[in-house]
Amino acid sequence: MAISPFAVTMIEQEARSLRTRLARVRPFVLIEPMVPAAALLPSAQSAIERYLALGRRELHVMVAEFLAWLRRSAASATTAEAQRKFTFLRLRFNAMLTQFDLFNDVITQRSETENGIWLAGLDVVAADALALPGGYYRAPPVICYLDRGPGAAIRRARTRLPGGGENPVAIIRVPRERMIGSGIASSLIHEVGHQGASLLELVTSLRPELQAMQRSDPGQRLAWQLWERWISEIVADFWSLARVGVVATLGLIGVVSLPRVFVFRFNGDDPHPIPWVRVKLGCAIGQALFPHPQWRRIDQLWEAMYPSAGLEPAARDMLAQIVRCMPAFVALLVRHRPPSLRGRSLVDALGTAARQPAALGALYRAWSAAPQRMYEASPSLVFAVLGQARSDGHVGPEEENMVLAKLLTHWALRTTLDTSYLCADAAGKTPTIA
Repeated sequence: MAISPFAVTMIEQEARSLRTRLARVRPFVLIEPMVPAAALLPSAQSAIERYLALGRRELHVMVAEFLAWLRRSAASATTAEAQRKFTFLRLRFNAMLTQFDLFNDVITQRSETENGIWLAGLDVVAADALALPGGYYRAPPVICYLDRGPGAAIRRARTRLPGGGENPVAIIRVPRERMIGSGIASSLIHEVGHQGASLLELVTSLRPELQAMQRSDPGQRLAWQLWERWISEIVADFWSLARVGVVATLGLIGVVSLPRVFVFRFNGDDPHPIPWVRVKLGCAIGQALFPHPQWRRIDQLWEAMYPSAGLEPAARDMLAQIVRCMPAFVALLVRHRPPSLRGRSLVDALGTAARQPAALGALYRAWSAAPQRMYEASPSLVFAVLGQARSDGHVGPEEENMVLAKLLTHWALRTTLDTSYLCADAAGKTPTIA
């Protein structure tokens, strides 16, 4: 039965209303107030705006095509068919709005006093932690935002967004309760590690080695099976440790210091290691990357906080097997040479040799005498130095907080000015600052 004139009019008006509402979804650069230093990096801003603009254009075309079809097919199509096509169109519109709101929630925080600028500074830290000399990958833009909860999370770049499409940037959720202090580096750079591991396909390259160990070491098969189950989170912890050293594990302790039942809880579906195991593994990896007595002290402190005595025999036996297998597992991680690194190990690629505790301590002493030199160093190195200094008892949380607030502001401002200079140079002008 042909579509009635009333149905045609109603569905057409709904489609035109959708097109009118779509026109009111404007670029973020026109609606989000923020000081320039709090703005996203140009690469992130342009990637987001480009992605959303493409979605709006595609939806405009779809609406126009639907209206043309409706007018052309009114005599031959049914009302049910027209409604079905319009409903699909409206679902696409709502999916586009969901993606807009996803980025809007992130960008809106940039207008918050101080927090907006500090988030821009964290963008710089994340970009520095993700950068890997050697041309192994093209790092995507990274943007940070604050949210409730004790843990961080990442929506990796080049993964599917709600409603379809590929995420143009990496979005890292930072726990609001960790702003600010060197401990934020643990959460932030762990999430950066997820993005780096994805770009290098580390989980893919490690799984066959872990499966081979399950076959060659049957006495500890359970432990090797668990390492394989947890490997995606472990490589992110490895990245964080390699970048910022001891503060990665100290920050982790701050996140997983929970009631005892949660620290020892085993969940077969959870990709995260048992918290008790995860901290001990962090100490073992830290000792392998940065040999120092501090790792033994932290490990002993953790066991004193959460003694395994009193656990059920089965749980105690499982933990004992995991701990026995830990040195062999850490050795496998350290010597692993993924194809993506063209023969180099992850240890070499991440440059851990330059971030040994003694070197970090020497930098802290040098910066104490000449603080301006701290502002010239890479952000991830600064976090590593301050984290080591705090572990050594040379800096307290009050001073650390004050210094990092200044540094985050400096990194945001420097990036903004550098970008302005580049734009001015590209336009053939040389800016001057009085």
